[in-house]
Amino acid sequence: MRQRNLSDQSGMMLLEGLIAIVIFSLGILAIVGIQTASVRHTTDAKYRLDASFLANQSIGKMWGQRSNLASFAVTDESVAALPNGKRTIAVNGSDVTVTVTWQLPGEAVPHSYAIAARIN
Repeated sequence: MRQRNLSDQSGMMLLEGLIAIVIFSLGILAIVGIQTASVRHTTDAKYRLDASFLANQSIGKMWGQRSNLASFAVTDESVAALPNGKRTIAVNGSDVTVTVTWQLPGEAVPHSYAIAARIN
């Protein structure tokens, strides 16, 4: 029977320590990734809410001045509340469509929100 000595175990503690550091680092990277995704989704939700508010605000103003709907028609009006934001209002008789678009820096595809209403 062979007797075990300490030289058979040399380096094992160092290897265990390195493996523990790698596992810990991967966990930290995963947490940072989740945090980044959370911030991105929260920002997207805020911009969608702002676009919805702007479109509904425009519809509300038109309800207040029903006799003058044609004067509300605009194309690509700049909207300061959104990055690269534009608002388009199309009026066709009493049918109104408000479209709000915005584009985040670094994104190729713009986002949009549209609402249609009949103002009687």
